[in-house]
Amino acid sequence: GDFAIIGEPTDCGIEGGCNGTMRFDVITHGVAAHSARAWMGKNAIHAAAEILNRLNAHENRAIEVDGLTYQEGLNATLISGGKGTNVIPDECRVHVNYRFAPDKSLAEAKALMIGADAGAKLGNGEHQATGGVFEGFGIEMKDESPSARPGLNSPLAQSLVSLVKERTGRDPLAKLGWTDVARFAILGIPAVNLGAGSPLLAHKQDEQLPETDLLLMADLLEDWLR
Repeated sequence: GDFAIIGEPTDCGIEGGCNGTMRFDVITHGVAAHSARAWMGKNAIHAAAEILNRLNAHENRAIEVDGLTYQEGLNATLISGGKGTNVIPDECRVHVNYRFAPDKSLAEAKALMIGADAGAKLGNGEHQATGGVFEGFGIEMKDESPSARPGLNSPLAQSLVSLVKERTGRDPLAKLGWTDVARFAILGIPAVNLGAGSPLLAHKQDEQLPETDLLLMADLLEDWLR
């Protein structure tokens, strides 16, 4: 049958499945006014403090799925608001990124954030959260991608797991970022993350790929394909 290897940097060890991800703006509205007469308006940035309070109060969970432990994360990554240095802002947006474990579907993850019956979808503008962490706030969806379970039960995956264990001593770990294994999972094709290089250096200024990792990865693939 079909099987896919995603060459994400994994230190030449197998990382199974992946966390899902969604990004959305949490929006507050106010009333613009001159800052010398602030009582004539309503400050949307001040109102966003409650969004940050909810983020700080949220407990990110470590969830075991098929023997691998996935760490979830809910974080503000951008914040914007205001039109001038002497104007009470009438809108503030906190951009939030939710990384969710593969024990839940995309719909279930969205329900935890904004409510099961919330109208916010990609490309349809702002809708109010009807439940979840951000109940009562305006929500505009920006990106959403499903998670993927480890998928290590197929014979091809098991043979690769055994070879990597034999050569490196490493057991499979959970992939905490989102990768294309999720696209293959939708198609019913088992896939794993396996590649040279450290995931801890991804997107960093000193990102690098040791030659020894590249040679080890080449040997692993060559021997497995024989």
